[in-house]
Amino acid sequence: MKDLLCCFAFLCCLAIPAQNEKYASQDIAINKHIDGTLLTPVSSEDSELAIIIAGSGPTDRNGNQNFMQNNALKKLAESLSEAGIATFRYDKRIVKQIRMNNVDPNMTFDDFIDDAISVVDYFKNDGTYTKVYVIGHSQGSLVGMLATKDRADGFISLAGAGQTIDGVIIDQVGTMDPSLVEPTKKAFTQMKEGQTVLDYPQALTSIFRADLQPFIRNWMQYDPQSLLKELEVPTLIVNGTKDLQVSVDEAKRLKSASQSAELVLIENMNHVLFIIEGGQLENSKSYNEAFRNISEELVTSITTFIKD
Repeated sequence: MKDLLCCFAFLCCLAIPAQNEKYASQDIAINKHIDGTLLTPVSSEDSELAIIIAGSGPTDRNGNQNFMQNNALKKLAESLSEAGIATFRYDKRIVKQIRMNNVDPNMTFDDFIDDAISVVDYFKNDGTYTKVYVIGHSQGSLVGMLATKDRADGFISLAGAGQTIDGVIIDQVGTMDPSLVEPTKKAFTQMKEGQTVLDYPQALTSIFRADLQPFIRNWMQYDPQSLLKELEVPTLIVNGTKDLQVSVDEAKRLKSASQSAELVLIENMNHVLFIIEGGQLENSKSYNEAFRNISEELVTSITTFIKD
């Protein structure tokens, strides 16, 4: 009998909703392409919303891909909402297409821009939030700049490039194999001229594959420094010193384009927002280690920027 009573008490405890939740969660379909999650602080009387835009590749609302599970963007959203800031994060349209086994071969970089604009417009028109901020991570930084202009109330670049994508790739190639720099430059020059590039380093097939060239050509026409200069809203630029993909030099390039922008460099933070005490092996492995916590300094910096 005693065992039965203990079991009953345990089950009753499971049935009682958690009383310490700091935010409510709601899934929202913005349109046929975009689904996301809105987190709304329960106790906060403030009405700021931060829209989080993911980086390159088939990245979902949590910051994950098929072979890269770190929940970095989910953790960022939850941390900000625990601090009293509502957040909305969404799956990139390619994620939904992959799940439906119906990937659009003609997808462009402009499609991602259109999606981000649709999200910002949705919440601006909703009227619930007095201020809407855009947080763009990696590729999402460039997308976020374009979605912010004339719409949002503030912009946060998180591990965003400070030059066009061809410049970023050339720099990365130079770090890996300097002998590939000149043929890579030649290939990008041909793409800028509207040509389909056939002669390129085979090591870079994932970039210059014929079916990807229209997407890259569309992407490389956008210069983040020029775009940042056009923003007339408060801007925060954040980068980690252990980012393997986007160096602090990129953040400094962005800063040089905007005197009013605030620059925060976080010691030992990597591209997926984790603090890395060790070397490159630990850094690389962390991309698939969802047990890690994101940088507390990052959360504090963004919270302070939005609240102030």
